[in-house]
Amino acid sequence: MLEALKRFLVEEEGQGMAEYGLILALVAVAVIAALGLLGGKISEIFNNVTNGLSGQQSGN
Repeated sequence: MLEALKRFLVEEEGQGMAEYGLILALVAVAVIAALGLLGGKISEIFNNVTNGLSGQQSGN
């Protein structure tokens, strides 16, 4: 029983998954922050592309 408990505490498989989860959460926060900062500019670019494909002139 004690040996099984030791193996459970030493096993690193669950720790590795937790680390990957933390990295994924950090990347998600970074992407959300980048989109928040650049959201208006990205929207403008997509609108210009859409207008260009439909044959309309952009305001710039």
